[in-house]
This record gives sequence, structure tokens and C-alpha cells, in this order.
Amino acid sequence: MTQLALVIDLNVCVGCHACVTSCKQWNTSGQAGPMFDDNPYGKDPTGTFFNRVQTYEIGSYPNTETLHFPKSCLHCEDAPCVPVCPTGASHKRAEDGIVLVDYDKCIGCKYCSWACPYGAREFDEQQKVMKKCTLCVDRIYDQSLDERDRKPACVLACPTSARLYGDVHDPDSEVSVAIRERGGYQLMPEWGTKPANHYLPRRKTQINIHDDELTRVDNPLKKEDIRHETSKDVSLDDWLM
Repeated sequence: MTQLALVIDLNVCVGCHACVTSCKQWNTSGQAGPMFDDNPYGKDPTGTFFNRVQTYEIGSYPNTETLHFPKSCLHCEDAPCVPVCPTGASHKRAEDGIVLVDYDKCIGCKYCSWACPYGAREFDEQQKVMKKCTLCVDRIYDQSLDERDRKPACVLACPTSARLYGDVHDPDSEVSVAIRERGGYQLMPEWGTKPANHYLPRRKTQINIHDDELTRVDNPLKKEDIRHETSKDVSLDDWLM
């Protein structure tokens, strides 16, 4: 059984929001859109975002680091939003595992948003229906596009290749290999939803600094030693070596 999903590398995400803007651009038309932002900058911002990037500061001053955390629908294998939907609008496709919303059936009751532990559901104030990431289902199956372009808009837009896309049930796929070899993990697995999307953890880079590397090369105290070394007679053959 195929399960399409995203794998996000937190080590290289720079928080540029290219995934957010590309998602907005693609989903303003076609089967998934439009997506409105009525009041994005006010006290009570309203709008629809299928993809968000949250930024955190980790640690305590002065030893802090910044973490950019993209978040969208995780297309759970046991999606809690599906059984609570009274009209069957929320459903999981058998052929690829993508969780979608049928806008013609949705009554905007928001049961799915209450059931989702990840806060991935959005209420469209204009159309009065629930919306979410569709994994660009209208794009990945569009035969009029080149095969290399049949990927979610956020994946194609990412400048650092922090977002991978593929079948997580295929052990030989790029996403499965990344999960297996780089410690990919699911978000909040304790909920038992079996998220299809995975995250690749940040990799700590240890820099070993030796004592002699802390001394400036042009340290005045070492000038005599440097002058002494450079004043030695050096033959042409030595230079050519």
C-alpha cells in the first residue's frame, strides 16, 4: 500500500518561508483553492495556511540556537479527523494515503480540527469549510506537467532541499532511506495516529579547537620567531617543492 508523505530535514531548514508562499501561490486556484487572508496582521489574524513555519529559540543565553519547524497536515495513517467527520467530508484515499476534505460535503462543524492533535486544520472564513494540506494532489498527478515538476509546491520551492517527498512504505524510496539512515521520527507518536510525515533531527556538529588555534597568527609576541623562520636561506628547489 502506497503512503505518500513529506520528510523534513530540520538541520537545513532556514525558515525562509518559501514553502509557505509557494503553497499559497499554488493553492489560490484549481481544485484546492482559493485561500484567503482577511486580516493577517491585526490583533486577531484570520486566514488560511496549509503550511506554517514556527521558529523557536532553544537553550538559555548565551548558549542558544534557532530552530525552524515547518508544520502541516501529517497525513496520518490512522487519521483521527476522519472518523469524527459527520458527513464523510474528511477521508483518507486508499490509493496513496493522502487525507483530503470534500468541500461539497463539509459543513464547517470543525470536529476535525478538534480531533487533530497537530492543529493542522484551517477554517476558511469565506467558503465556511475546513481546509488543510492536500500534498498538492492536483499537481502530483497532473500529466500535463513534466515528471520532475509532479511534486508538492513546497518541495519544489525549498532552496535548501529540506523537504523530501515520496512513498514512505517503499523501503527503497528516497524518503524511506532518509528516515532509516538519518534517524527520522514522527511527531508526537504517543497519540497513536501514525503520522506519515517524518522529521529528520538536527545533527550536532562538534568543533574541536586546540589551544594553539586560539592564538592569533600575527601575535606580536611571536614576530621574532616568525622573522627568524623566514630569514632562513631557502633554495629554489625548496620553494618548488
